[in-house]
Amino acid sequence: MRALITNDDGVSSEGIRTLTEAALAAGLDVTVAAPHEERSGASAMLSALEDDGRLLIDRTTVAGTEALAVHASPAMIVFVAVRGAFGEPPDIILSGVNHGPNTGQAVLHSGTVGAGLTAVSQGRAALAVSLIGSRPTRFDTARAATDQALAWFLENCENPYVLNINVPDIPPEQLRGLKPASLASFGAVQAEIGEIGEGFVTATFHEIGDEPEPGTDVALLREGWATATALRPPIVADAVNLTGLGGTEG
Repeated sequence: MRALITNDDGVSSEGIRTLTEAALAAGLDVTVAAPHEERSGASAMLSALEDDGRLLIDRTTVAGTEALAVHASPAMIVFVAVRGAFGEPPDIILSGVNHGPNTGQAVLHSGTVGAGLTAVSQGRAALAVSLIGSRPTRFDTARAATDQALAWFLENCENPYVLNINVPDIPPEQLRGLKPASLASFGAVQAEIGEIGEGFVTATFHEIGDEPEPGTDVALLREGWATATALRPPIVADAVNLTGLGGTEG
């Protein structure tokens, strides 16, 4: 099975090395193509540096295997990869390991999850993995959770969806296991608007201290669990009645 590995922290991050090692250990045919620099918060944005219509690519190595440092967002990398930009199109997409959480409604803004949602829109299943914390260090714990999640994912990737995994930044022996979770109703961080002046606005971000709903990703992570949530891209809001909207034919 062919797997494209990408992320939003950049091709030189420790997280993508961890994910690549897990994929190679699982026997996957791996292509590593990730942004040449950090693209956190890129969501599913399709952006790239172009020179005369060309997508710029540098060659490097990740976990001892050849890798591509692409001057583009992770979603763009996925978008062109499924069209054969980096060789044979991948069967699945692996994104991460992200340096920081992708929980609750904050998944909307994540470049890591955005790469996965772009994969789904192109008919591929995706696994997105994140290690929570502002400067996470326990990539050994992320690897253990990734191995478990990847083994399950490879048996259940015939239909397109994103399996979003979050791992607490704790020693492996303290990890309670991997558990299904719903998304918390809020994101991992909250923004506060401060001074508003001529030509500028100040904004600060901090972790939310509110008590999360039981069974959500944020709650379970605080209890020492790694969490798994299945995601799909936006769909039509069937519950909204649009009768009377719009003009008449003429």
